[in-house]
Amino acid sequence: MKSPKTLIRPLVRNLHPYVPGEQPKVKGLVKLNTNENPYPPAPAVLTAVQKAVDDRLRLYPNPTSHVLREKLARLHGCKPGNIIVGNGSDELLAMAVRAFTEPAGSNASKSQSRVQFFHPSYSLYPVLAATHGAEAYPTPLADGFALPTVRELRNGKRWDFQAALTLVTTPNAPSGRGYRTQDLESICLAQKGVVVLDEAYVDFADEDSSALALKIPNVLVARTFSKAYSLCFQRVGYMIGDPVLIDALDRIRDTYNVNGLGQVAASATLDHLGYYRRNFAKIRATRTRLSQSLSELGFKVLPSQTNFILVEPPHPAAERWLDLLRAGKVLVRWFRQPEVSRYLRITIGTDREADVLLSLVRKILRRPPSM
Repeated sequence: MKSPKTLIRPLVRNLHPYVPGEQPKVKGLVKLNTNENPYPPAPAVLTAVQKAVDDRLRLYPNPTSHVLREKLARLHGCKPGNIIVGNGSDELLAMAVRAFTEPAGSNASKSQSRVQFFHPSYSLYPVLAATHGAEAYPTPLADGFALPTVRELRNGKRWDFQAALTLVTTPNAPSGRGYRTQDLESICLAQKGVVVLDEAYVDFADEDSSALALKIPNVLVARTFSKAYSLCFQRVGYMIGDPVLIDALDRIRDTYNVNGLGQVAASATLDHLGYYRRNFAKIRATRTRLSQSLSELGFKVLPSQTNFILVEPPHPAAERWLDLLRAGKVLVRWFRQPEVSRYLRITIGTDREADVLLSLVRKILRRPPSM
């Protein structure tokens, strides 16, 4: 009998899956590695979810997230037809790859099978391209993780203005750098294919680009309830854009793609935005304090418009710091990619969690250089 491995498509056998941040397996760890909001959902949101745990659990949820889409449309000043809701924004990004790009090696042109993105950015993008059999087409960011100008992209060797799909993380992850809407608009207008502005962290930033999705027909903006709205557990995201693009995504959407409790939680969240905006302000304040304190301790801290910071530690190397912090029960994130391997990414937690981190950092810095 054939080995089960031979039954799997070669594309899947050779796939390198996305690697999420470590999930704690021991108690007492300070978890600053997955960019979760350190504050709970609004009390009214918890109440709404608890009340929904009733006989409805035996029923299918609304297949189009109708109530949630109507509320989101009012929030963004558009129509429900401009909105699609997904099982987290990750599902919608995967749908965009499937809807707008052709697998490489088909009769399509190279541009039609390209999923283009800046590098470094969200490491899920090349996985989504590979899963679909499309070509992942990265281009380096400018110095300091800046967004290249259209002129720089035209003069560069690796950018495709005809690419079927271009993904832009704004603000950028993993650097935390924010981008101006006018600079994003210039790139969107220059692209012939679909552009997705992935705004997972936009609630912590100075600007947002949601208006571009209602202004430029080839632009979609992706948002999530995970990072800012404390609903990682429920997995709810959405995209805004031209009804023609939204309809294309809807055609390949799973019938009941967003669970009912997630719809209830996200809908209730939109009724209590003041609570969350106060939390955003607390996170930004902690971000400023933590950045200043780490800078004073010899860390190079990059400016951030997200709920995390990217820092270059003093001696020893970042990978060693990852282990030293974990030994002290603080989890942060380290990436192997050469462009960011000298940095640690640290989620902004509560003030208490920031103090625990800073106390541990000071303790490590007092150790002998041979550590």
